[in-house]
Amino acid sequence: MSTERVICQVCLKPLKSHGSIIAGLGPVCRERLRFAENADIEELESMKGDAEAPNSRALLPFRTVILESKNRNLTLSSILGVNNGNVILVDIDSKKNKKLEADLIEKYKTHPTSFDVNITNEEEVEEVVKKVLAKYKKIDVLINNAHFVPRDHPKRDAPFENYPLDLWDQTISGNLRGLFICCQKVGKVMVKQNKGVIVNVSSIYGIVGADQRIYGKSRLNSPAFYSATKGAMVNLTRYLAAYWNRKNIRVNTLTLGGVYDTELHKGTEFVKKYSEKTILGRMAQKEDYDGALIFLASDASSYMTGSNLIVDGGWTAW
Repeated sequence: MSTERVICQVCLKPLKSHGSIIAGLGPVCRERLRFAENADIEELESMKGDAEAPNSRALLPFRTVILESKNRNLTLSSILGVNNGNVILVDIDSKKNKKLEADLIEKYKTHPTSFDVNITNEEEVEEVVKKVLAKYKKIDVLINNAHFVPRDHPKRDAPFENYPLDLWDQTISGNLRGLFICCQKVGKVMVKQNKGVIVNVSSIYGIVGADQRIYGKSRLNSPAFYSATKGAMVNLTRYLAAYWNRKNIRVNTLTLGGVYDTELHKGTEFVKKYSEKTILGRMAQKEDYDGALIFLASDASSYMTGSNLIVDGGWTAW
């Protein structure tokens, strides 16, 4: 079969020789495709198309990516899928997780797999890791994107001086315990396979204090536990990157600014006040973070670990 129109998923150049794609990759691409060592020849030879094809510039060919989906992040999971990643959606909410899986299949023609998992439950996380390995034989990327914010709790907005200790314990455990378990269980796999990438999704409130003046009575400000857990995530990233030194495991933080939500923020004065504090003069759209996520999850960031990539519209640059 002619390979005139076959595009290498790594160097993006046409393969003009006949025979298998592996034979035509050349020395540079052979090295860059070292992560695809478990893919069979038929899978590699299926990478056909031209430069206009949606996946012709895919940056995650054959990578298995576990994403704690946080339900609303259709864009994060879709950008992983259209870049040829095997996306594994992990969420405690079965109904919303299945809907996200169906939306991805319908809208982007990707092939995600969803698992209903309470990430604070060690046994459940171990079980999903076993299932992923049974199907894909490896885990290339872990994206820790879940967090627990009890917006409907009657005392959620209590003043710090009177904040309920039981609610503090619940949120700290929900956010940090789950992060620890996922990094530990998936990290163990990455150590064994001598490669892997972990991306911890944090917030600007993990590196600066929340400006209480812009919130008023909107109930949109997250209490102290949010800053405490997001700040802990930033430094756990540094710890794990240093701990897994020389093991070909990269760990980075992606720190995000506020994302405009049509349901949560509609008609609120908060959006105007928040936007005025950013250099770009607006809140983020969900798609604004796609490039940064792909950068950290792919080999494009191969010389980056223990770092914090801040994408916040200039919020922290004033």
